[in-house]
Amino acid sequence: MKTRLVLPCLLGSLLLSQAIHAASALVPPKGYYAAVDRRSGEAPACPTVPAPYTGELIFRSKYEGSDSARATLNEESEKAFRTKTAPITEIERGFSRMVMRYMEKGRSGDLECALAWLDAWAEDGALLSTEYNHTGKSMRKWALGSLAGAYLRLKFSSSQPLADYPEQARRIEAWFAKVGQQVVADWSDLPLQQTNNHSYWAAWAAMAAGVATDRRDLFDWAVGQFHVAAGQVDPKGFLPNELKRRQRALAYHNYSLPPLMMIAAFAQANGVDLRGDNDGALGRLASNVLAGVEDPEPFAARAGDEDQDMEDLETDAKFSWLEPYCALYACSPALRERKAEMGPFKNFRLGGDVTRIFDPDEKSPRSTVGKRD
Repeated sequence: MKTRLVLPCLLGSLLLSQAIHAASALVPPKGYYAAVDRRSGEAPACPTVPAPYTGELIFRSKYEGSDSARATLNEESEKAFRTKTAPITEIERGFSRMVMRYMEKGRSGDLECALAWLDAWAEDGALLSTEYNHTGKSMRKWALGSLAGAYLRLKFSSSQPLADYPEQARRIEAWFAKVGQQVVADWSDLPLQQTNNHSYWAAWAAMAAGVATDRRDLFDWAVGQFHVAAGQVDPKGFLPNELKRRQRALAYHNYSLPPLMMIAAFAQANGVDLRGDNDGALGRLASNVLAGVEDPEPFAARAGDEDQDMEDLETDAKFSWLEPYCALYACSPALRERKAEMGPFKNFRLGGDVTRIFDPDEKSPRSTVGKRD
């Protein structure tokens, strides 16, 4: 009789555990709970809100006219792209800066300005057009990841800075949810040969928005995209669809790591450990990239004997993924020292001050701000 009862009891416990997990509110890594620093002084005057972008998301690509590797910059099309997307870039960078200033100095003016900017875009339903091209839907997911990623610091801070702004918070989070749903629609069901770093960044956007709005569907979609990404990593730590970028293969392997590391860190905070996917694919990818920075020849060989363009890798912010990486893995003392020399990392694509979130004791005086890819 006891033997027959064991299996039902175990199954019941497992189902109960899963039900509790599913019902739990989504949370970010613990660094997002940091209190606001309180200092004296007044915030600068609030700049004019960038005009909410409500038009068609149809933009020229900076690689327009390039071959299948899409690795040759077209300066004319890049200029047109920068001009048309300027309001989106402005709110991404501006909101991130204001949140960082508020968290560091506690000036109410910075908080009120940041929320006013975001609320204006939320009220106008910006970035929700269903008329878009590939570059347009890319801009949508980049913007969502930037904005929701920074907003998380306000929503979860132990100082509760949003407590006095419930209506603005409600409108902003409802907008995040709508944009997140559209990002999922934009990037779902792609054939494997077209699933690359863009899908990983879309998944990070969905993860950030999902936690900001407690939307389990967005969280689960992001985790699902991570599974796809991990499944693409081969035994040597290469991503086949990033090898297609030829001379920029190493740079795009590196560019794939920030969203994947952030997703893994957020998943872990919610009881989902993704480090074992595909026999440790994420760690294998990271190790291969770090080795490639020291010796790019293996990437050159796998990318069709193309010498690797190392220019992007000279920017420290490109390695902001080291912060969540060293929170997820046991980084060596040498790598931690290298990280400290390069940081602190401030990358608006990941919501701002990544070092303060994952390694708040790091006091390096240097700082970097991520650039658009």
